[in-house]
Formats: sequence, structure tokens, C-alpha cells
Amino acid sequence: MDPSPDTPPVVASPSPGAPGLDIADVPAVEVVLTVAMHLMSAAAVACGLGDDDRPADLAEARILIGALAGLVTAAAPNIGSMHAAPLRDGLTSLQRAFREASAIPDAPGMGPGEDLTGPVY
Repeated sequence: MDPSPDTPPVVASPSPGAPGLDIADVPAVEVVLTVAMHLMSAAAVACGLGDDDRPADLAEARILIGALAGLVTAAAPNIGSMHAAPLRDGLTSLQRAFREASAIPDAPGMGPGEDLTGPVY
């Protein structure tokens, strides 16, 4: 069924009650950076780096860091070094935080995302 011409565009609302944002108007680089920041924040909390006193959940952190590594590795050639460099730095910091939080650290090159980024020491 075709939408009528009066049908409003698909809208992403950043928060309840906030004015809508037409997702078609958001540049791809901003979408990638937003997703990367969400993955970084969630991974930091899962590594035990949050403001609350939650214990680290390294299984969750491993998944999040691996997903971030995949996103950064795949997007970097297209988003340019100005955007990719800080993402790579953040990813490396998370990989190091994961290693420090692990009771039995992974061997170099075997940590989360290191299959995509190379070993982190």
C-alpha cells in the first residue's frame, strides 16, 4: 500500500517530547559517530568504568567492543581520518580497559576486536 502524499516522513525523535528529526536529513557520518559513541559508552560501563558501582560484565563488554571494532574498521576509510582517529583512540582505550579488568587477560591479538585492529598491549 502506497503512502498518501499527506503522510509525514519517517521521523526519529531524539528524546520523548523533542521535535522530530527527519532521518533522511542526518548525514551518514553523524549516524556512524552516534552509533559508535553509544557502543563506546555501553562498553565502558560494561568494563566497570561507569559512575555507578556496577561490577564489570566482561562478557557484555567483549560483544560491545567487538561490534565497535567492526564498525570503526569498516567505516574508517569512508568517514576520513578526522572522524576515524578519535574512534580508534577510544576503541584502543576500551580494549586496554578490558585487558586490565580481566582476571586472566587474553593473549595479545586475542582480546575483543583485536582480530580486526591488531594486538593491543
